[in-house]
Amino acid sequence: MALYGYQNFDDGGIFRMIEIAEKGISFKLFDNLVKKFPFSFQEWAGFLHISGKTLSRYQKEEKTFDTLQSEKILQIEMLYKRGEEVFGSSEYFLIWLQAENLALGKTKPQDLIGSNFGISLLMDELTRLEHGILA
Repeated sequence: MALYGYQNFDDGGIFRMIEIAEKGISFKLFDNLVKKFPFSFQEWAGFLHISGKTLSRYQKEEKTFDTLQSEKILQIEMLYKRGEEVFGSSEYFLIWLQAENLALGKTKPQDLIGSNFGISLLMDELTRLEHGILA
């Protein structure tokens, strides 16, 4: 899913993301993203707003996710890429993601991933960190 990185987001890039989401993300591509994070299967189901049983069925049947779930998967991939850019490594980004954050009201950033607004907030927070604004 390296094609879906955060750089080069002009209108064409946005339309490409819409097209990818509408076609759906395969479970195989999703599984590549899952391997990057320390989240449980149940946490992933929560992020995608489906049951763990449904996510297991998607895995077993190698299903493609619907548009809304695919959008969420793409947003999480973009967040990951942005985190790597800002922190210089996935390791430091994942530490940040799992730690309570004062700027986010003592919330762990990972607890915001289930919401589109939460992901947007995390992207904004990463930009602030990149520019040295800590609170």
